[in-house]
Amino acid sequence: MNRKQLLLIVLAGVVLGGIGLYLNSKKAASFERTDKLATEKLLGDFPVNDIVHITLRQHDGEVNLVKGETWTVKERGDYPANTGSIIEFARKLWDLRPAQSQKIGESQLGRMELLPPDKGGTNSATLVELKDKDGKLIRSVLLGKKSMRSGGGDPMGGGGWPNGRWLYLPDKPGTAYLVSETFTEIEPKADRWLAKDFFKVEKIRSVAVNFPEAANSWKLTRETEGGEWKLADAAEEEKLDAGKTSSFSYALSSPGFVDVLLEATPEQTGLDKPTVITLETFEDFTYTVKVGAKTNDNYVLTVTATAALPKERPPGAEEQPEDKERLDKEFKDRRQKLEEKLAQEKKLAKWTYLVSSWTVDSLLKERAQLLPEKKEESSPTTPSVDEAP
Repeated sequence: MNRKQLLLIVLAGVVLGGIGLYLNSKKAASFERTDKLATEKLLGDFPVNDIVHITLRQHDGEVNLVKGETWTVKERGDYPANTGSIIEFARKLWDLRPAQSQKIGESQLGRMELLPPDKGGTNSATLVELKDKDGKLIRSVLLGKKSMRSGGGDPMGGGGWPNGRWLYLPDKPGTAYLVSETFTEIEPKADRWLAKDFFKVEKIRSVAVNFPEAANSWKLTRETEGGEWKLADAAEEEKLDAGKTSSFSYALSSPGFVDVLLEATPEQTGLDKPTVITLETFEDFTYTVKVGAKTNDNYVLTVTATAALPKERPPGAEEQPEDKERLDKEFKDRRQKLEEKLAQEKKLAKWTYLVSSWTVDSLLKERAQLLPEKKEESSPTTPSVDEAP
């Protein structure tokens, strides 16, 4: 090897070494930026407790969550909202940190579903606006395409399951951010934000169902919680089928509703000629449930709750003086819980609800359906030609 060749080899080594040092320094700088990015809050340290109005908007819908004494859904007549879900959503936004960032031009926003709702149609994002009591915008963010985890493929590709979502900040254009939250439930659909706590009927003493056709109506009563149901004003031949009434002991013990209806007239909902269900309990609650028309698998329904709670505890027949203080306290505590339950359930009378058919189907039996099925009497058979004498 001559001197010239040795010089070329040394020079090549120096060049390759320099390239390596450059790439390593660039990679280290990249890691530093990524680490720094992951520690910074994406939306900044905004005053999360000042949020009193959240607007969610897509190209085909909008919902407004407004905080007064409590959170409500404006598009459902200010019906109470699911406060827990709203607080959790706001907390996630406040603590949101990017896992990755990507420079992006306006022409690429549609591909990542980051266009504003009024510009992108089906390729647009979900716009989230957080406002204070004066209507001033605190922060806004566009929720775009979900990042999908597949078999080692591109996280922006299809298939697999969501493991993150792309976000865009209108006040900081030019960069899209990938976060680990998918925000799957964050949609401008009013029914998804409603507080689904409903009335609960406990310890039923009587059930009465009055149909528009009076002949189909009936009333059942029992003397104790575990007692046998009896048909009020039963004719001599009317005997209850116990198998058909056993579920009445737990009727409407944990009902739910699908949605709240607005601007529907009684004629449109069938509540001008309802079927009326009246339930009385051993704790002196009375529930009046009016059931209207059935649409697909849902009924229209209203509910009114009243109660005549005793103010004093009647002493027991064999009550001992040493037990009085304990029993009085138990009575007072129970009465307080019943008063709170009544106050909550009385508020439900303001709205009209859409409930699944299974919620009330078991009660919507006509009087004849509570009785044993009549066996058809077999008619005498006519002998065939071969059997004739």
